[in-house]
Amino acid sequence: MNLLIRLLLNALAVFILANILSGVTVDGYVGAIIVALVLSILNLLVKPILVILTLPATIFTLGLFLLVINALIILLADKLIDGFGVSSFWTALLFSVLLSVLQSLLQSLLKDDKK
Repeated sequence: MNLLIRLLLNALAVFILANILSGVTVDGYVGAIIVALVLSILNLLVKPILVILTLPATIFTLGLFLLVINALIILLADKLIDGFGVSSFWTALLFSVLLSVLQSLLQSLLKDDKK
């Protein structure tokens, strides 16, 4: 149940950011849920491989290269999902940073409700 709530909160974050950022488009609520699901799967399967392959660059940039990896995951999701679009790499980078911040805020609201 907690996984489903987290997925719906991530979909809400994707939907909010798609309406705020001009370079990001998503087709409705169902599209946002699909984007959240695909991003979760990509973060689970593809991101660890990319982190290991780019470990020297990540160490050299003191971890800032992880932002690039997150943007690449967003662009990969853009290619995999028809109802989701990101206009450029810089938009994907901004989207990934804002998505992380918004997800953290929404998750903290969920934890406050349990107390």
